[in-house]
Amino acid sequence: MNIINKVTLQTMKGNKRRTLVTIIGVIISVAMITAVSTLGTSFMDLMKRQTITEEGNWHVLYKNVSQKQLEAIQKDDNTETVLLSRDIGYARLDGSENEDKPYLFVKEYDKEAFSHFSIDLIEGRLPEAPNEIVISEHIESNGGVLFDIGETVTIGVGDRVYEGSDEHYNGQLNQNNPYINDENETETLKNVMPKTYTIVGIMERPSWEPFWAPGYTVLSYLDKSTLTENEKVNASVVLRKVRQSIFSDTEQFAKKIGVSPDSLSYHTNLLRYYGVMKNDGIRTTLISLSSIIMAIIIIGSVSLIYNAFAISVSERSKYLGMLASIGATKKQKRNSVFFEGFVIGMISIPLGILFGLIGIGITFYFINSLIQGTLGVEESLKVVVTPWSILISIALSAVTIALSLYIPARRASKISAIDAIRLSQEIKLTKKAVKTSKLVRKIFGIEAEIALKNLKRNKRRYIATIFSFVISIVLFLSVTFFIDQLKKGMNFTNYGSDADILISFSGNQTDEKFVSSITSLDTVTEYNFIQTFTKYTRANVQLLPDYLKESISNNDSFEYIVRFYVMQDEKLVDFAKEIGIDSNLPFDDKRMGAILIDRMPYWDDEERRYVERPLIEANVGDRLDIYHDDVESGEKINLGSIEIISLTNKLPLGIQATGPGNLDIIISKETMKTLLHNLPLEKTPLNPRLYLKSSDPIKTEKNIEELEENGVHYDLYNYYYSKQHNNQLLLIFKVFTYGFIILITLISVANIINTLTTSIALRRREFAMLRSIGMTPKSFNKMIRYESMFYGMKALAYGLPISIAIMFLMHRTMIESFMFPFRLPWMNLGIVVGSVFFIVTLIMLYSSGKMKKDNIIDTLKQENI
Repeated sequence: MNIINKVTLQTMKGNKRRTLVTIIGVIISVAMITAVSTLGTSFMDLMKRQTITEEGNWHVLYKNVSQKQLEAIQKDDNTETVLLSRDIGYARLDGSENEDKPYLFVKEYDKEAFSHFSIDLIEGRLPEAPNEIVISEHIESNGGVLFDIGETVTIGVGDRVYEGSDEHYNGQLNQNNPYINDENETETLKNVMPKTYTIVGIMERPSWEPFWAPGYTVLSYLDKSTLTENEKVNASVVLRKVRQSIFSDTEQFAKKIGVSPDSLSYHTNLLRYYGVMKNDGIRTTLISLSSIIMAIIIIGSVSLIYNAFAISVSERSKYLGMLASIGATKKQKRNSVFFEGFVIGMISIPLGILFGLIGIGITFYFINSLIQGTLGVEESLKVVVTPWSILISIALSAVTIALSLYIPARRASKISAIDAIRLSQEIKLTKKAVKTSKLVRKIFGIEAEIALKNLKRNKRRYIATIFSFVISIVLFLSVTFFIDQLKKGMNFTNYGSDADILISFSGNQTDEKFVSSITSLDTVTEYNFIQTFTKYTRANVQLLPDYLKESISNNDSFEYIVRFYVMQDEKLVDFAKEIGIDSNLPFDDKRMGAILIDRMPYWDDEERRYVERPLIEANVGDRLDIYHDDVESGEKINLGSIEIISLTNKLPLGIQATGPGNLDIIISKETMKTLLHNLPLEKTPLNPRLYLKSSDPIKTEKNIEELEENGVHYDLYNYYYSKQHNNQLLLIFKVFTYGFIILITLISVANIINTLTTSIALRRREFAMLRSIGMTPKSFNKMIRYESMFYGMKALAYGLPISIAIMFLMHRTMIESFMFPFRLPWMNLGIVVGSVFFIVTLIMLYSSGKMKKDNIIDTLKQENI
């Protein structure tokens, strides 16, 4: 070890407080980088495990493949495991108390499939022969039919077939098609074959069984050794390596072996947690946004470590000058700082990684109960450490330290002996350097002028402090804006689907007592009862948005399909207040008031992204003529006109806007009666629906099924599982991002406190001098307040524009997949402005307050702090 390095080590030991502060700063930075990389891998691991628990472990499904095609799939280089399954069909469940679930749905799995799919046994065992089955406990709890283990049952298994007028349902039906049992049309079972099974086990209702499925799932054993050459099976494949090219690779392979693209299916819920998405636009958007956030993290880390070393070099100016006085070269002085960084890095990086992992582990310990309790997630967060995540943390930390050292090391190399003794590198006393505007003294007084000169004469510390503030502002606003943009993007893809449960009633009438019984359940937190009907209106070209004008000639009008939503009076009053209009307007008989949904997000096939556009260029006060198109007579019946009393993009619970070429309008019951008074009831079905929000959707569904129906026919759709993945992802992301915001804010505040307190501590002699020439405590406090104000104003002058530019960049990145207007987060901006002035004032007053008890003479005599 050369003499310069030995002297550097001795200096570090002699200045233990400064060295410790620097080490802590680097440890915090490394811990933050480690935490971010570990959080990412751990969250992805949790979501993978949870998805596998709920939906099984597979990546690609080939439907109805022959034995020859199956052999080709099994021999493929990227195939790890093949899970075989087969849908046997449906059998009538005699005695079922659920009119919408009259079947047993028989499905076969082979041994590998049973081990890879989510099956929770309550009692007994899994099937081991083709004549054995395991049944769902839902058959007893929901259908009211009791079976015992060991019981032998003979059932007629066939295919569900519907041949009615609704072309959407024509052909063979599956579990995704609800039971069809209209008054005039119904479905039938065909190709029924008797099968005898022995019940060997009872399982939980499979999570992958749709709530609207007409059949209770029962599972049998698929013996692949007995399959004939002509028998077809479904092959679910677990891949060795999951790549982004999985979709194109699979399609090419399927084409090669003769499997139709329509017979391919992907486990998209699982693949997304490998970072694989079919929509490249959304994937690119997420990668771009993540890159921006990582860049901000690196900048924050560089800021933190840079300030620590900048202060270190500033405090070591005399020591570096001493080295210069005994012949140290620029390179040696520069290497002295790099060596200090190397030593601190060797100590801080291992400790930072260790503390980062410990911190993540503690965080997971406390939030696991929150995640599991809130979302019903069975899996728990585990700290997942990969060699790559550690290597990335070390590499990023080393690069961050190197970048942070560059400027301080360069500055250190230029310090001469005379400059170090005079501190001329730190304090600028030229007239130009400390020049201030005369207006400052006239408006604010001599205290403000002294405060401004204090900042200007020690520009480096002033810039370091401002930089800390700017980084804090940028980090907070960027991350919060990122969360808001992500939430908005998720709302685009789930626009209007905010209800947990939908109950759709048959016919135009329903039982108010039954509806009241449902809405009064303890688990129902919010509800909305809506009747809907569809009519038409014609709009002149002046009312059309540009994208619709292209579809008509200049002189034509455009026919809109109008869907009316009729809400209960009390709910309509609440909604009117929510959107800021007089709650009496919707009930004005003369106006025939209507609330128009004027814009909504939807998927545009041409642009290949979600867009938010106006549906009509109408204004409040415009009237629309409504007519009924009588299919039988071909006559268009004028029903009268309605007045637009409000335009909004907010949707009440349950209402889903229908998109371009359609208008969604909310009206009162009285307006509905006036519009429809000349039409027979059968010409306008009202489709009554009850939308519910629930604290426990599963329990609510069971409670509804237990209520006395009084002959009411209804279909119940529980959106819980379809919404669960997005809710899980959003909550976990919130925990991660808000936790990161808190961490980054604390680090930034600590950085600012360190910078300001050190700066003020180094100015003790200056403050003592001001007091010695007669500055009163009142003037001194006033000077400190002005200094705080200048710090805050300067930080906001740089921080806000930079933050807004980054937010706009994020918005432009989101436009790749979601098109919506850029809006500034005014609330967050207000929080930042208030916080900056509060923090800097508090720190300055605290630090300067400690100096007031100093003895003036003793402080002026001090050579070093």
